[in-house]
Amino acid sequence: MLFRSLLRWTAPLLAAAVSFNAAAQSGTTLRIGFQKSASLLTLQKSSGSLEKRLSPLGVAVKWVEFPAGPQLLEGLNVGAVDVGFVGEAPPIFAQAAGATFIYIGFDPAAPEAEAIVVPKDSAVRTAADLKGKKVALNKGSNVHYLLVKALEKAGLKYSDIQPVFLPPADARAAFERGAVDAWAIWDPFLAAVEKQSGARLLVDGRGIVNNHSYYLAERGYAQQYPQVIQALFDDSQAQAAYVKANLKAAAAVIAPLQGLAPEVVEKSLTRYQFGVKPLTPAVAAEQQKIADAFHTLGLIPKPIRVAEALPGRAAGAVAEAAR
Repeated sequence: MLFRSLLRWTAPLLAAAVSFNAAAQSGTTLRIGFQKSASLLTLQKSSGSLEKRLSPLGVAVKWVEFPAGPQLLEGLNVGAVDVGFVGEAPPIFAQAAGATFIYIGFDPAAPEAEAIVVPKDSAVRTAADLKGKKVALNKGSNVHYLLVKALEKAGLKYSDIQPVFLPPADARAAFERGAVDAWAIWDPFLAAVEKQSGARLLVDGRGIVNNHSYYLAERGYAQQYPQVIQALFDDSQAQAAYVKANLKAAAAVIAPLQGLAPEVVEKSLTRYQFGVKPLTPAVAAEQQKIADAFHTLGLIPKPIRVAEALPGRAAGAVAEAAR
């Protein structure tokens, strides 16, 4: 099974948990934090596929929607959800703020699925032209790192621009009325503003960032219910295969749930490489680089060790690789 390796990594962690079986699990509810922009989870929620998979185990599913990753991590930290799905940056900000969670899996890199855009008639032609400009972004989201690295590649510092922290809906309104000069945003909001307002792509993540997405869990829940996590991942793999093989059909289902046109959703789906995998030391090391960059810039108040938020042997492997 694909996730035997995940369970192997987490074996020491899970050994400390109470013995697990379906009977003991009866009555459990898996509370999933998701964003409407997370197309695969939106599809899973709509189809009821996860509920069907977990029903024989006596496990119910509760879907809890958040506007963006940072808010979702707050929900995970206060116990409102058991599992969440977010971009690269939110876990780093959350860990620096003292949140307790573990990384349990990641989706492949999707650098084209986030970008910095400007109005179609903007005089800003390159990232270097952003000097002194107002750039809207959701603080602590995946595009925060994209913005930092895009400016760095253009020879600018983060302090050379004026960040304007707004959630996606407010950021788009500010962008379209000219209150900001650029917007750092992810799909499907990216595809929507490109198609609906003619926004011009200034730079995306290609050659700059990987833009992984992560599955996170409350540590105690992951310890006690590994088979629920396994079922979630099995279902995610099945839905990922469906999306890849039926792009238009999947877009047609997801579009009304996201309040977008099918062609917008289809465009965004082409820029993601779905398929959750167990976290690897190499991917965790990339997360550590982001954390170090944020600390250097003063975006987080203290240095963090990503390895402390990894399960079992994965943490040891990362520590060994860092030597």
